[in-house]
Amino acid sequence: MHSIALWPTLIVVAVATFTDLRSRRIPNWLVFPFLLAGIVVSGALRGWSGIGHSLAGIALGGLLFGVLCWLGGMGMGDVKLCAAIGAWIGPAQLLTALVITGMAGGIMVLCWAVAGGFLSELFQGTGDLLLGFGKRGLRPHPELVLDNPLTRKMPYAPAIAIGTIFSFFAH
Repeated sequence: MHSIALWPTLIVVAVATFTDLRSRRIPNWLVFPFLLAGIVVSGALRGWSGIGHSLAGIALGGLLFGVLCWLGGMGMGDVKLCAAIGAWIGPAQLLTALVITGMAGGIMVLCWAVAGGFLSELFQGTGDLLLGFGKRGLRPHPELVLDNPLTRKMPYAPAIAIGTIFSFFAH
């Protein structure tokens, strides 16, 4: 499945990156057919075990990014994209992709903050997010959420694309 998944995944993450950079959205017309095709192809190649593998990838991507979405720091398009990628590459490779995605996203946001002149604001907000759980519990930070029009927002599909592409070389 690894080599079969490469080209469809590359195409989808490229289109998702383009649309996320352009409009800050990852369209359902891109993600849902990709997700369904991942299940179908996995099932056709490996039977029920392929479908189970695909569903486990969907669950992992949806769960991990879903928590970030629930906390207010990630959009649903990112969650759906990761779940759809999981349908194609499965949970083990997706875990690798998400680790690399996190590193790529961290580097991207640091470069963005330095270029934009708000590095200290970035570190203060990160500190508030990480250290504020004692006061807030598991509720989202009231100011550092996507719904807040004053919050800086970075499209995350490019980081997801980088992590996903590099995961093919790691496996």
